[in-house]
Amino acid sequence: MPISKKRKFVKEGLFFAEINEFLRRVLAEDGYAGVQIKPKPESTHIIIQCTKIPDVVKRIPYIQKLIQLRHGFKNEEALKVYAEKVEARGLSAQAQAQSICYKLKGGLAVRRACYGVLKFIMDKNGKDGGAKGVEIIITGKLRGARAKAMKFNEGYMVTSGDAVKYYIVEAVEHVLLRQGTIGVRVKIMLPYDPTGKAGCSKRLPDIVTVLDPPAEKKDDDDDEPRDNFGGQPDFSQQQQQPQQPAADNATPYQPREPYQQQQQQQPAGYDAQGQGQGQFFGQQPNQSFVTPSGPGNSL
Repeated sequence: MPISKKRKFVKEGLFFAEINEFLRRVLAEDGYAGVQIKPKPESTHIIIQCTKIPDVVKRIPYIQKLIQLRHGFKNEEALKVYAEKVEARGLSAQAQAQSICYKLKGGLAVRRACYGVLKFIMDKNGKDGGAKGVEIIITGKLRGARAKAMKFNEGYMVTSGDAVKYYIVEAVEHVLLRQGTIGVRVKIMLPYDPTGKAGCSKRLPDIVTVLDPPAEKKDDDDDEPRDNFGGQPDFSQQQQQPQQPAADNATPYQPREPYQQQQQQQPAGYDAQGQGQGQFFGQQPNQSFVTPSGPGNSL
């Protein structure tokens, strides 16, 4: 029967949540750190991540049978359960929260239990630690009858932005003690690891890597002769060509005199200084005009 995508996603989410809660309760003492579910056409693969592989392998047939009966798988071939060891145990928030719970159940003091786990997670010399930052919060009736919260943190921790999605791992556990329920919350910021096995394979967005400039290559244009592109005249070739003798009737080239040396000719009616002559400014010359009434009469 076909199923819609929305119902399919909801069904897969419920299946994962139920399997995760079941394994968390059953494998609490074996260092349970998470589960991966990979559905395939032939069968469904369930990969259990834990810190104590031999103890989990012994219980795989029992776990596989319970899951098969609960979710109605047809046969044993339709469901396969595997165990995978956690590479860095100190970077698993689920495993470290379980460790704090068992220390508190054993009667260890809260401060001593939390600082021991804090040091183990931040230990960069060991193979299991090396986190960038960690935060542990313990809430409940720790000493007296009044509940309170204690916070232990160390290192660098991002709390906002896109980096929280792939750099922060978080786990919450509960301890049922005689005085009441104690809540344990562990947040770990993973280090950078290009392989992705012991940390996050993505770089933080605020990290800038300055690369060295590449070595300058020798320009080949300096060695080769330049071609005449674009129709530009080549003056170097013109200088190399010998000058041809001039013809007999050709006029030799005479350089033009400078502009200051040329004598400027003033128009008629102006003197050498460029001033107008007197006959145009109030001086009336003795001239006779011929009129229709006679030559002697003037206006």
